[in-house]
Amino acid sequence: MYPEMMVIPMREELTRMGVQELRTAEEVDRAIVKQPGTTMVIVNSICGCAAGRMRPAVRVALQNSARPEKMFTVFAGQDAEATERARSYFAGYPPSSPSIALFRDGELVHMMQRSDIEHREAADIAAELKKTFDKFCAVPTS
Repeated sequence: MYPEMMVIPMREELTRMGVQELRTAEEVDRAIVKQPGTTMVIVNSICGCAAGRMRPAVRVALQNSARPEKMFTVFAGQDAEATERARSYFAGYPPSSPSIALFRDGELVHMMQRSDIEHREAADIAAELKKTFDKFCAVPTS
């Protein structure tokens, strides 16, 4: 674990965008289990690909007209209990940080793992997120 003072700016980079931090397993359960609508869960990290790729991509993607109704984050390597619980909902995917999961009505519908993030530019990641938001988060028009 890193000293909390080092991690605060990395946490705040997401919370300033309206992403709520989850620090306990109970908070994760309340946020994810059988929640209606769309929920994004971000596994934040101190690594360079989180700083230079994932967090900037999320910032750009959240400017999209369609976006998740609820947005949460856990911090790998800092909030171990919350991170482990969040990852337990990512069925079929090994632990990965950073990563971004999107749920609709409690079901995992899209997953971006570190391998989807670390070798791509933030703009490419943001474009994928926007496309995902358009597909799963857009309000149908009648």
